[in-house]
Amino acid sequence: MNAESELLQGTLTLMILKALSWGPLHGYAILRWLQDVTANALQVEEGSLYPALYRLEERRLVTSEWGTSENNRRAKFYRLTPRGRARLREQVSAWRRGAAIVEQVVSATTRPASGAAAAT
Repeated sequence: MNAESELLQGTLTLMILKALSWGPLHGYAILRWLQDVTANALQVEEGSLYPALYRLEERRLVTSEWGTSENNRRAKFYRLTPRGRARLREQVSAWRRGAAIVEQVVSATTRPASGAAAAT
């Protein structure tokens, strides 16, 4: 697993909820949007996306209904629930706080105080 994969692990829910904040989408459209918005830097596998969508549906953060895609194919469309919108706001806020904390650490220009003798 590379550093980017480790960083993004656990953020898939946030990214799916954000994609659905624009309106109902089927799974492939969610994948395509994530690729487009990240200039193909993010490649989410279907094997990760669909189980995440099912979990979100179980938690009543999204609902789904069958419809017809832009390619005239039958597809399951997912839509945010009010509970999902609230969770998105919570997760965005938590992400921003966490990212700010990490930025403080990686941008630090002072050394930690030495608490022990230097290792040899």
